[in-house]
Amino acid sequence: MLKSRLRIIVTGLVGLYPVGGVAWDYLQYVIGLARLGHDVIYHEDTWSWPYHPVEKTYTAEGSYSAGYLADFFRTYAPDLSSRWHYLHLHETSFGMERRAFDEVAATADLFLNVSGACMIPDGLSPSCIKVFLDTDPGYNQIMLSERFEWSEYVERWCQSVEAHDQHFTYAENIHGADCLVPKLHYRWKTTRMPMVLDLWEPLAAARPSETVPWTTVMTWNAFKGKLVYGGVEYGSKGVEFEKIMDLPQRVRPRLSVAVGGVNAPVDRLASRGWEVVDGPEATVTPARYQQFIQESRGEISTAKNVYVALRTGWFSCRSACYLAAGRPVVVQDTGFRSILPCGAGLLTFETLEEAEASLELIEADYEGQSLAALAVAREHFDCGRVLGKLVQDVYSSS
Repeated sequence: MLKSRLRIIVTGLVGLYPVGGVAWDYLQYVIGLARLGHDVIYHEDTWSWPYHPVEKTYTAEGSYSAGYLADFFRTYAPDLSSRWHYLHLHETSFGMERRAFDEVAATADLFLNVSGACMIPDGLSPSCIKVFLDTDPGYNQIMLSERFEWSEYVERWCQSVEAHDQHFTYAENIHGADCLVPKLHYRWKTTRMPMVLDLWEPLAAARPSETVPWTTVMTWNAFKGKLVYGGVEYGSKGVEFEKIMDLPQRVRPRLSVAVGGVNAPVDRLASRGWEVVDGPEATVTPARYQQFIQESRGEISTAKNVYVALRTGWFSCRSACYLAAGRPVVVQDTGFRSILPCGAGLLTFETLEEAEASLELIEADYEGQSLAALAVAREHFDCGRVLGKLVQDVYSSS
């Protein structure tokens, strides 16, 4: 039976990758569930050295990551300032004391492992429902199937996924006839990014000038090895971005990309007319991430090749932020066109020519398209709706 007030542990990767986009990806789950009336605690335990975005290296110290988490809650959710626990390298607790978190774990109703990167806590209540939430569809299922040796601790991760009671995914087309994602033996339920809309309202109220660029934030190649399934190799985002490399030469608006990742072709992007900025530096804090979006005309972006080729139906957390900020979105279709309303505020493309036409269509009625973008966010990404459904789906028998 579903209780009106659940004790929920939400995990994430904010301490591991303390940059603005990552913070918004995970911590809106915490705020959104708390606003539904639940007792929510953010917990992170990846056993990994965190990345230090200022020093641009991985570090054995946990103080920067802990300070980053503390600043986020103090700024955006002060009522949750004491409701987080960062267990650095599985040894040192920041935020909540270890004893206090262990008491929470022993009485938790729901363990929501967003991205599945955190270890299941010791001493978790036997009645607690453990949910694996797949935010990287296609990649994760292929990894579960093939267990590539180049992936660090892959066997431990696969065992952890198996140890969860339920499995959710951002692949909203996973049960579609055209979806090629290997389902394996899991009973996948679908969900999407939740947006705490009032935290984005100030951005939506500030209309951008015609001179600011269309933008996106991206990692060129996030894979550490070859992702091969059924004899086919699937790529990361750079593979698909090549298809719109010449777009700046075909449209009037400025186009800018904040890029990071291995071997990003910065010089070639610039030579084709893209304004290139350092992604992690430009969006290092939650406030700077919002500022980057606020100073954008809208988003223009491709998706990872694995999302597109497998027809996952994945939709970007970043794109949801643009929509919530009242910024129109032009993105590559991954199979979500039949799931989300496309045509006003949210437009899709498969070819360079379609991307060009979509930008022109929006610029012809920018104000109307901006209002439509905000309407899409309110109707389809509002945290109350998204998370209310997720909790209901966890406790449903289907």
